This record gives sequence, structure tokens and C-alpha cells, in this order.
Amino acid sequence: MIINKISVKNLRVHDSFSRSIKDRVSVITGKNGSGKTSILEALNIALSGTSFRGSDRELIKEGQDWWRIDIETDEGLRKIILDGRKEPFRKKFIIDEKQTARLPKNKKYPVILFEPDDLGLIHGSPSRRRKFIDNFIKQVYFDYQSVLNKYERALKQRNALLKEEYLSSEDVFVWDVALSKYGSEIGEKRYEMINQINQKIDKNYQSISGTNDNIDIEYSENIENTLEQKILNSLRNNFEKDKILGYTSTGPHRQDIMFYFNNQPAIKVASRGEIRSIVLALKFIEVDITKEATGISPVVLLDDVFAELDETRQKRLAEKIQNNQIFITSTNSYTGIKTNSVIALD
Repeated sequence: MIINKISVKNLRVHDSFSRSIKDRVSVITGKNGSGKTSILEALNIALSGTSFRGSDRELIKEGQDWWRIDIETDEGLRKIILDGRKEPFRKKFIIDEKQTARLPKNKKYPVILFEPDDLGLIHGSPSRRRKFIDNFIKQVYFDYQSVLNKYERALKQRNALLKEEYLSSEDVFVWDVALSKYGSEIGEKRYEMINQINQKIDKNYQSISGTNDNIDIEYSENIENTLEQKILNSLRNNFEKDKILGYTSTGPHRQDIMFYFNNQPAIKVASRGEIRSIVLALKFIEVDITKEATGISPVVLLDDVFAELDETRQKRLAEKIQNNQIFITSTNSYTGIKTNSVIALD
């Protein structure tokens, strides 16, 4: 798929925005707050079905009650509309003149997003690392988001019950079963993806750094054939503790992904430059694994990350994604990648 034009209305800060895409690489420039990231967000919604930074309602421009995204591709026109004046309050997708409430699986197109927050992955919170690996998995397994949603709904129900004064373990048993079922699917997919990444990360890291350093990633959960039963047992065994805390203290929502640099915790021994090379290597692998799994070169969205990389890493990134359609946001037009398509928002 090649994107030839994008238009948005009443989206974030944009009243109306429309531009033709003149090159494989497009650079979107403008001051902070001018709506650069919102254009990437619109592309992500049109291609994958969801935003990467907010709910559907949050996208509506202040003072308005609807938004719309249109993208023209070599495969046809996609329209995504959310009308807050109508119930139910949900967006609709119109592709090939067919309307659906969700983007059909066979119409989803892989997208790789790289944003400045990714560079803080290793020093960030466990939830940040869980989100990273989950987003990685969603590129390959389109049903994975559904599993995450089911787990989150069950978790919300169990946590609500845990706040009630009179409660027995039997009152939460149905949610324990749901959490163990969906939690085991999440754990197994995370473990599988981490194994795939570990097979590629040394080669990718060394190509960026020019060193022979080794990188390893581990999942904090011990994956076994009886993972579903293990999660269920843990929920049952921690019921009294959870009742006191008022929330569920065990499960995939509490797990972590650990990074090791030459067999030592990366967070303790790796330099700032080495950390950035690790994250860049992960993005390279995300591009490779996504293409291997789907047979499609993903669209790459780079949200103001070139300013965070030195010249060597900029060059490596440019070389890696040169065969993809790329959209880059920047406060200036220089990104290290040549293009005839510069979209100025000032």
C-alpha cells in the first residue's frame, strides 16, 4: 500500500488539514503544539484501527463534537468518522464503500511507530516495557488486542469486587478463571516474541554499535505448560492479600521485561549511547519480524526521534527503513533522509 493523500477535520488542534504525499518519505515540520504528532496519529488509526496516545473522544477538537480522517492509497479510499452527536459513541470505518464499527483484520496494515519515549524504555517503568512488547506482538497477531481487552475487563471487574467489604474467594472465582485463561495467552505470546527478538538482537545491535557486545531479554514470568493453572493458583493464594490491597497483585499486568548487557542488567551498566543502540536495534527487529510475518513492508512513523539520535544512529536508521513508506515529524526539515515531500504546519 502507498499512501497518496491524507485529510483530517476537527482532529486535535486541526480544523481542516489536507495534503498530497509527493514522495516515499514525508517530513512534517512545525513548532511544538502545531499538530505534527496528530497527523501520525491519524495515519495510525486509518491503518491499524486505533490511536497510540488517547481515546476516540480525546481526539475531538475542542468545541467540536466530531472528527474525520480520510486517506487515499493506491488501493482505494479509507474514511474514519466519529460523530459525538449520535449514539453509540464510536467511530466507523468506511473502506471500499463498506462500513464497519471496527477495522477488519484483512484491512489492517502494519505500522511501526518510533517516538522519543521509546528511548527511555529500559529505564522506564515495567508498564512501559509491557506496552512495548505488547505493541510488538500486535503487529504479528491481530487477535492479540482482543485478548488484552478481555484480560483488562476481567481485571477491572475483579479489582472492583476486591474493594467490597464482605467478600469471599468464591465471589471472584469467575474472574480468576478469566484472568488465568487470557493471562496465559498473554504470557505465552510475550515469551514467544521475546525468544524471536533474542535470536536477532545481537546482530542488529552490533551493526549499529560496531562492537561485539551481547544483549539478552528475559520475561519475569516462568513460562510452563501449566501456565493457566499457575496463574489461577497464584490468584487464589493471594486473595487475602489482594483484598487488603484492594487490587490484583499478581498476573501479566504485574510482569516485567528485563534487558541484559553482556550478562549484566543493562539499566545498571549500559551507557546512554548503548541504551539508545539497544532501542534502535529493537525497532530494526520490529520492522523485520513484522515484514516476515505479514509479507508487507510496514509504514514507519518517526515522531521527532531524529533529534534524539547522533549522526551515526541517524544513518543506521535511515538505511534500515529506506524501502518503507516513512512519515517523520521534526521541528525543522532536516532529518538525514532526503525527500521531496515536506509538509509545513507553521
